[in-house]
Amino acid sequence: MKVLVATEKPFAAVAVDGIRKVVEDAGYELCLLEKYTDKADLLNAVADADALIIRSDKVDGQVLDAAKNLKIVVRAGAGYDNVDLDAATAHNVCVENTPGQNSNAVAELVFGMTVMAVRNMYNGTSGSELKGKKLGIHAFGQVGRNVARIAKGFGMEVSALDPYCPDEVIVEAGVKPVHSVEELYKDNKFVSLHIPATAETRKSVGYDLMMLLPKNGVLINTARKEVIDEEGLQKALRERPDLKYVADIKPDIADELKAEFPDRVFFTPKKMGAQTAEANINAGIAAANQVVAFLRDGVDRFRVNKK
Repeated sequence: MKVLVATEKPFAAVAVDGIRKVVEDAGYELCLLEKYTDKADLLNAVADADALIIRSDKVDGQVLDAAKNLKIVVRAGAGYDNVDLDAATAHNVCVENTPGQNSNAVAELVFGMTVMAVRNMYNGTSGSELKGKKLGIHAFGQVGRNVARIAKGFGMEVSALDPYCPDEVIVEAGVKPVHSVEELYKDNKFVSLHIPATAETRKSVGYDLMMLLPKNGVLINTARKEVIDEEGLQKALRERPDLKYVADIKPDIADELKAEFPDRVFFTPKKMGAQTAEANINAGIAAANQVVAFLRDGVDRFRVNKK
């Protein structure tokens, strides 16, 4: 069987070596498609693949139509909105992610950007500290739990909102559970976003929630740009000169926001939450192990689409 690793942004060489060992030790063939710039290259490469490992690469109906032998797609990372799940189910293709493998990397970036925000983007003026401040975590999954762990090291007071996570799990992590989004934003100077982009969450964070933040509030987004109502964000920043927004995802109106609020917004040049050597290796090798487990034994523990 053929396992294709298709990555516009390639895995680190050491990660590829690890993937190759897992795949070839299982008796399968590994093929690489790296730094491709034309979708046609992906369509050609996937034509005879039994399994596909991707990063942020898009797998839509056209790709699935071209992949006649495809049985499984594994997204090396937590988010999977770059894969058309309904089309995959229609093609009888299992889709999996690799939850937790990038979590610490993303959580550390949260604090890299947060420290920069409270130090006024390092513009030479006096800033503030995180110790004793309140942090709200919007979604308490793997990344959120790592954010809580690091926040406690800073001496912050931490609360979390996650209707899909039992209160006792949040409490066991030393975090206060809250039960409304309004309470989360109203009671925390810092809010870290970790919600996925779904029909329910798209544009769900905007003017109203931003305006609830306490004085000098900071919203940190390492989730998805689609969850932000950008017009509402811009309006809130105009009306509240004390607010800041830092994100690992460039908004569609990034240039406008940077021009209007140069000392109050920051965006990484491209999504960098998982861009560490450790996360790269962990996610890639996890994806390879999941492919082998599925092809060999039918294990689909991390399946995210319907059968």
